[in-house]
Amino acid sequence: MPKEQSPGKPTTRRYSEEKAAAVRMVRTLRAELGSEHGTIKRVADQLGYGTESVRLWVRQADIDDGHAPGVGTDEAARVRELEQEVRELRRANEILKRAASFFGAELDRQSRR
Repeated sequence: MPKEQSPGKPTTRRYSEEKAAAVRMVRTLRAELGSEHGTIKRVADQLGYGTESVRLWVRQADIDDGHAPGVGTDEAARVRELEQEVRELRRANEILKRAASFFGAELDRQSRR
C-alpha cells in the first residue's frame, strides 16, 4: 500500500518520489525477467496502485528519458504555462480595447458639447 504522508512533506514531492520508485521497480523487473509482459501489473499490485496509473508513469518516464517519442513533462508544463499567459494577455487586451472604446466615446461626447 502507498505510504502515509509525512508531516511537513508536500504531497506532490512524496507522490513524485513514489512514482519514480514504481518506474524503477518496473524497469528492474523487466531487466531481470527479460520480458515486459505482466511487469507493470505485478508492480502496481505490490505497491497498491492502479495498473493503468503505473503504465502511464512508465510511459511518461520513457518519454522524459528519451527512450520513446513524445512530449516530455517539462515541455508539457512549459506549454501549459504559455497557454495560461496567452489567456491572461487576451483578457487584458480585451479589457484595454473596451476601455479605449469607452473613453473614445466619452471624448467624442465631450467634444460635441
